Amino acid sequence: MDALSWFALVVMLFVVLTLAYGFVAIHEIPHRIAKARNHPHQDAIEAGGWISLFTLHAIWPFLWIWAYAYDPKRGYAGRPSSEPANDVNSQELETLRNRIAELEAKLDSAPATNENDSQSE
Repeated sequence: MDALSWFALVVMLFVVLTLAYGFVAIHEIPHRIAKARNHPHQDAIEAGGWISLFTLHAIWPFLWIWAYAYDPKRGYAGRPSSEPANDVNSQELETLRNRIAELEAKLDSAPATNENDSQSE
């Protein structure tokens, strides 16, 4: 084999390896989107990406949509998220704490009744 044949072989191997890497790297895009958006189904999207790799990316567009459908602030498609909100109304929380303190104070100050006295009558 002459030098030109070896050069052509090296170029072909480089092209094939680059295409294979690109093909594998593309399947990772929906998972990276889901990870950046703190998606609750990150693992499922990653598994779907690997499955789409073996099915010639047949389900890949649906994974992309699934990853983008979730917004950390608004949940799916603008609906409120089912996760507990971090911005709890502090005034309401303080009111509830005060009511609990009042009820505990009432329980502590209530006269203790003797259960034996009421049973003997």
